Amino acid sequence: MSLFGNFLAGGLAGLAVDICLFPLDTIKTRLQSEQGFFKSGGFTGIYKGIGSVLSGSIPGACVFFVIYEGFKAYFSVYPSGSTAEATVQAIASALGAIAACIVRVPVEVVKQRSQVSLEASKSSYDVFQETVKKEGYRGLYRGFRITVIRDSTFSLLEFPIWEQMKTSYAVYMGIAKTAPFAAACLGGVAGAISGFLTTPIDVAKTQMMLAESDSMATKMGFFQSLARVASQGGLPGLFRGAIPRVCWISIGGFIFLGVYDSALSYMSTVAA
Repeated sequence: MSLFGNFLAGGLAGLAVDICLFPLDTIKTRLQSEQGFFKSGGFTGIYKGIGSVLSGSIPGACVFFVIYEGFKAYFSVYPSGSTAEATVQAIASALGAIAACIVRVPVEVVKQRSQVSLEASKSSYDVFQETVKKEGYRGLYRGFRITVIRDSTFSLLEFPIWEQMKTSYAVYMGIAKTAPFAAACLGGVAGAISGFLTTPIDVAKTQMMLAESDSMATKMGFFQSLARVASQGGLPGLFRGAIPRVCWISIGGFIFLGVYDSALSYMSTVAA
């Protein structure tokens, strides 16, 4: 499969997930907000911020999969199911996540600030302009490092788990390749595991992005941010919003990796 095929399949997968599961993401963000769920909007306006996601989901997913599949293809000499192959998959997913953050972080900043804004008429573009006016374009990259840590850690867990489960399933079933539907189900499991384990990083990232520009939260490092969240709510505080996050990522993993696998299979059939 060409890089263009990976680019297109990844973009379609990212867009499908973001449109279908945006309400769950909004609920998760509001649960993690320091203001509290209901003060951040509760169940109202759950599609606020969708404009920023629609503009950035395809580029972000495309960048990820081009890096991910390109790196795997370059080191494709390792036998399937080997430790070396799993290591390549882990590194490839982490590199893809880091590269995608260049696109994802500004989208995430605008999206999350839109999700907790109580001004019903404020659009994603209004939030974008307000952020740039107050903080400059640098403000769009608030929380970049912690997002890189979250996404690369998540990808380090999710994709090797997914790839290994697909390989094991194919061997168990005695088939050459796992079908797209089965791959989608396994993607949901891999996403749920990875999403739960990385929730504390996500909580710290959310609070950093939503904090006022002159607050201490914006000046803290990764471990300081985690410690701050823990000091406010203990262990439950670190896993605030875990249920909607796991649901969102689990269903998202099913849709995202299922659409991606299906798109690749379809394009391979057409190319043949």
